[in-house]
Parts: sequence; C-alpha cells; structure tokens
Amino acid sequence: MSINFARARETMVEQQVRPWDVLDVRVLDILARLPREAFVADALRGLAYADTELPLGHGEVMMKPVMEGRALQALLPAAHESVLEIGTGSAYLTACLAQLAREVVSIERHADLAEATQGRLAVQGIGNAQVRTADALAWNPGRTFDVICVTGAVDAIPARFVEWLTPNGRMFAVRGRAPAMEAVLVHRTVNGSRVESLFETDLPYLVGAEPAPTFTL
Repeated sequence: MSINFARARETMVEQQVRPWDVLDVRVLDILARLPREAFVADALRGLAYADTELPLGHGEVMMKPVMEGRALQALLPAAHESVLEIGTGSAYLTACLAQLAREVVSIERHADLAEATQGRLAVQGIGNAQVRTADALAWNPGRTFDVICVTGAVDAIPARFVEWLTPNGRMFAVRGRAPAMEAVLVHRTVNGSRVESLFETDLPYLVGAEPAPTFTL
C-alpha cells in the first residue's frame, strides 16, 4: 500500500506540531512543504511522520517532529542570519533552518552520515547549507554565528558553544540528565549569557557531552 506523504505531512503539522504550541506561520509552512520522508532511510519512510524518534546509526536519532518544530520556533533565524547546527543527523532540521536563514553550517561527527546528508540537501535544491565532518568538542569554526542549534543533549552547555555566538545571538540546546532534561534558549549578552527555560524533554547525548560516570560504594 502506497503512503500519501502529503496527507501524512498535513496530519503531522495539525495533530502533532501545532498542538505543541508551534504556531509561527513560517515554521508551520516549512514543515508542511518539506518532504521529511526524503531525509530518512528507505526502510523507515513509513514512519517519517510518526510522533517518534527515528534511528540514524551510530547511536544518533532523528528528533520527533514536535521537537524540531519547537527548536525552529525558539530560534527563528532571520533571512540575513547565519546558523551553526551541531549534529547534522538526517539533515532534515538542517534543511528547515536553511529555508529561514542566509546560510547554515552543519557539523556531523560521522563521515558516512555527513556524506549522505549533503546529498539529500542537494536533491532538495538547498544550496545555502554545507555539512562538515567534525567533532564539536574539538572543532574550531574560526568565526561566530547568529544562531546555534544543538541537536544532541549535553550534561552542561560547553562554554565554547556560547563563545561561537555573535553578540545578541541565541542557541537552542537540551541540557541535564534523563529523564528530566530541559530545553533552553541561551542568549549571548554583553556580560556573558542568559538562559531561558523552554520545556522539559529527553534526548540522546552528544558524544563526549554525557555526564561523568559516578561511582558509589
């Protein structure tokens, strides 16, 4: 049985994303237009619009649609702004960000995922996003960005991530320890940074950003 992906996309927006208070017209329009099924493995295309995380390999997952919608609405890149995405994953969120921003630089730790995602972006005609193979905890961009989107959880937000923000820039991240992690928006200020709490959630950790092991006697 063939799947009506256009209908599934509409249902995702109306029954998953919008009820989670994602109401920005630009975000909803992108989610309604961009074919999410083009960013998942063939074997998982039938689940492309399900309210669930999808495995990508290497322990990485594609976030739920509601999480992607909330992240996009929290960041809302403007057409003149630059975006750094830490953790390309499927490149679906990369593509969404590229529809809003001037440019997106996305870094992916695993070379095979990075190569596959660059191809997916090209198929969709998205030319203002580039994917680089790099470990965010060791990489140095040599520049700053207006917006940063961190797609894996961190125990604590690395100071280096905040330093990559331009003055008045903002970063979406999920921090803390399962099962009660917190999605936050970090604002870069003149005197450092300010953290705005958004909602509770749960997300796999970025490699290297997990809590340190604790030992009990």
